[in-house]
Amino acid sequence: MELLTNIIQFPNVNNASKEGLLAVGGDLSTERLIYAYKNGIFPWFEEDEPILWWSPNPRFVLFPEKLKISKSMKQVLRNSNHRVTINKAFDEVIQQCSKIKRDGQSSTWITKSMIKAYSKLYELGYAKSVEVWKDCDLVGGFYGIDLGNKVFCGESMFATESNASKIGLITFIQITSYKLIDCQVFTHHMESLGAEDIPRDKFLSFLI
Repeated sequence: MELLTNIIQFPNVNNASKEGLLAVGGDLSTERLIYAYKNGIFPWFEEDEPILWWSPNPRFVLFPEKLKISKSMKQVLRNSNHRVTINKAFDEVIQQCSKIKRDGQSSTWITKSMIKAYSKLYELGYAKSVEVWKDCDLVGGFYGIDLGNKVFCGESMFATESNASKIGLITFIQITSYKLIDCQVFTHHMESLGAEDIPRDKFLSFLI
């Protein structure tokens, strides 16, 4: 694990630990974040920790053509009166995501500095939000990074009612043309939708 300086560079991802930890320190500047994502690296740390940078191997991803929609979920989608939008409420989505309690974490990893950094990325067109509405209420959504290479790097999602985030993700995949959704690390939620582990080298090949 390397300690970063003010110079925007990272060690070779093959130097990451078994858990995927690559480096510590640096900053959350727009330039560093874009450079990181283009090289398969992302920040993930809790409020009381220094900035930690990760590049796990294997990488957990979802190929849109392998999206799994259960029979029960298909029925939910058919009967749904929800409305899905893109980039209509980024601030609200990231704030809601920051409030979600995560297993094994004592505090949110979406800190004030993270919110500020990703809001800047949104202003510059690199970050996207997806919103799920029921009437005029925001009931689910997620946000992530789009570098213009047909890969969407998912960051976090939330739902205040059952299936809302799934409705958003499934609809998003169906109406866009991404070749890969980066889920970063394993979750049962994404596995149920068809996400899988692939070697890091294979994942990096999609970023070129």
